[in-house]
Amino acid sequence: MSRAVAEPRLDNRTYYDDFAGWYERDRHLPYHRMLDDLEVDLVARYGTNKDVLEVGCGTGLILDRVTQFAGRATGVDLSGGMLAPAAARGLAVAQASATELPIKTASVDVAYSFKVLAHVPDIRGALAEMSRVVRPGGWVLAEFYNTRSLRRLVKWAKPPSAISAQTDDEAVYTRYDSAEDIRGYLPPDLRWVTSRGIRIVTPVAQVHRVPVLGALVRKAETVLADLPGARDLGGFLVVCARKT
Repeated sequence: MSRAVAEPRLDNRTYYDDFAGWYERDRHLPYHRMLDDLEVDLVARYGTNKDVLEVGCGTGLILDRVTQFAGRATGVDLSGGMLAPAAARGLAVAQASATELPIKTASVDVAYSFKVLAHVPDIRGALAEMSRVVRPGGWVLAEFYNTRSLRRLVKWAKPPSAISAQTDDEAVYTRYDSAEDIRGYLPPDLRWVTSRGIRIVTPVAQVHRVPVLGALVRKAETVLADLPGARDLGGFLVVCARKT
């Protein structure tokens, strides 16, 4: 069952504007590199030499890597604070909501979104918009926070994490979904083909900083990411849906 973990104290734009100055502080750490690598690898699988759109591109860390293999890569984000570093990187970005994309209908081959859709209350609207901008036969790669995961249990057990001097990670709307929930969100023209599980066996992020053990956990995450059964337990569940 889908459920929000906290009553939000801030709207999404304010939260991410506040988060922007802190967002990249830990992105160099092994845990975050592992997450980014698994996400970028999935985009490359479907988006090499294609026109792609990132919904919720943030500061452009993923989008910057995607530009290296995509035919054309653009991004949108609700937060102007997040977009400033992305624009400074020379990326093609625009400020917009996931539920009102300023993109022409059927104009990209792949629309993807990571770490964003769980914070969008109108999830059906966001997925409908992602589907709208994708050409027939193209792909929507949509990442959700998985209610059936070790990560969800850890998040439930530990206190909120500070994301800036003013706010923590319970300040914004957050939703955890089951596979059944996600299938119910998909518009009729999107067909769930496969999925990728990310953060399946990682108990806490710090384990990736431990010599030898960190490398073994990363290897396990890579092997299990596409393995039926195991991938369903990923803290982040990426649905790969094709447009009819």
